[in-house]
Amino acid sequence: MQRRTLIQALTACTALPLATQAQVYPARPVRIINPFAAGGALDQLARLLAQQLTPLLGQPFLVENRTGAGGNIGAEYVAKSPADGYTLVMGSSATHGINPSLYGAALPFDPVKDFATVSVAVVQKNVLVVNSSVPAHSVLELISMARAQPGKLTFGSAGAGTSQHLSGELFKALAKVDLLHVPYKGSAQAMQDLLGGQVTMLFVDIPTALAHIRSGRLRALGLTAAEPSPALPEVQPLARQGLPDFDLKAWYGVLAPAGTPVQITSRVSAAVVEILRDAKVREHLLGIGMEPLALNPDESARYLSTELRRWADVVRLSGAKI
Repeated sequence: MQRRTLIQALTACTALPLATQAQVYPARPVRIINPFAAGGALDQLARLLAQQLTPLLGQPFLVENRTGAGGNIGAEYVAKSPADGYTLVMGSSATHGINPSLYGAALPFDPVKDFATVSVAVVQKNVLVVNSSVPAHSVLELISMARAQPGKLTFGSAGAGTSQHLSGELFKALAKVDLLHVPYKGSAQAMQDLLGGQVTMLFVDIPTALAHIRSGRLRALGLTAAEPSPALPEVQPLARQGLPDFDLKAWYGVLAPAGTPVQITSRVSAAVVEILRDAKVREHLLGIGMEPLALNPDESARYLSTELRRWADVVRLSGAKI
């Protein structure tokens, strides 16, 4: 009886005009699609937001991982979902920055026309790490090792088309070294192989690497961004270690299908901004290497436009291919 009542209530809700649905949003659980595997930085952020959004907006926000094709599978799924605010996506510099240039006409969605921006939430710096058994103790030593063994050293990433992949390709181009890219289905899997010695190095998000750096199992050689990170103040940017043009940062944010009522995107955005401005949340994020931006929908749309152009330049410079 309870099940039938619930189904009837949900059916009645979805039958309402979209404008009316927007006024009562959210009236049922909301899914946040993460296009990448569990355990990585984006997954950590998605789950933190979901946990905080649930009491703020009065309905469960649930994270669902739909992985594959450099994030394209999950992003496409949301692009083709109903524009009612009940299916959101954790967009990133991969799905809405790198992939449009890397995949070109094969991209199964339009990063601008198929989405409504909600909030670009954080920027994320990657860090170059090696297993503690690797003899290189600096970026210059690692470059010397690579030049002495062309094509022998490997770098892992969370997948083709991610900021980690592009960081490695840019490193190859600027350092003039030949490295073999080994893509994985997420940062966590790549990290396990680095710890096990199956790959030489990773350009990886700081949250995934931080505990292993602090334990001594990994050695951090440099940051991909031009500025230091509060989470790793002792690690110098690659730009200060002989690669002056190296400046890459990832970003993560929330998007909805195009056509989602502005009342809904604005309400979710305001809640995300409130979460990210909380002192304890900011302290936590900065401590793991994420820097809150907390942009509103209009600011996020402008940021997205700039990032699409910036990553197109990086893809061209790196020579990365799929």
